[in-house]
Amino acid sequence: MKKIKVEALTPEAFAPFGTYVDVLSPEGPCLKGEYHTFYRDIALHYSESGLPLGISPLIVQNHGNVVEGVEWHNHTCEGILPLDDDAILHVTPAGGDFDVAQTKAFLVPKGTFVSLHPGVFHLTPLPKQADALHALILLPERAYANDFCFHELTEEEKFELVL
Repeated sequence: MKKIKVEALTPEAFAPFGTYVDVLSPEGPCLKGEYHTFYRDIALHYSESGLPLGISPLIVQNHGNVVEGVEWHNHTCEGILPLDDDAILHVTPAGGDFDVAQTKAFLVPKGTFVSLHPGVFHLTPLPKQADALHALILLPERAYANDFCFHELTEEEKFELVL
């Protein structure tokens, strides 16, 4: 089984898969008031859908780091915000068939919003150390019903994420 080393999240390394922003310690252009600081448009999240964006809570139990399937969305980004633990997120570039040789894994610090490009192969983020990871998922309403593809990995395609 292929082992994939989890690497630090950096803009350069993550660029082929999407964008991210640390929502707990944002930087960049902002509007400041006496009691607030508003960081405007520091991350963009696209969708071809005319449907409203849904915010969906996700709870992932810590079940080890062996990956047996991948999903993707053809027409929308997927937003992922780990809330109470750092998350391990595996991604494979969009386009063509799934290729485990191109898969990377990143450690996404809690409070960091990740926006995956359409077509990027992924699955739920995994907790780094907690018994369960709580995250928010941002997708157009009913994307899981009308823009969701899943591929169960063959024995040769399965992989393990290693910290």
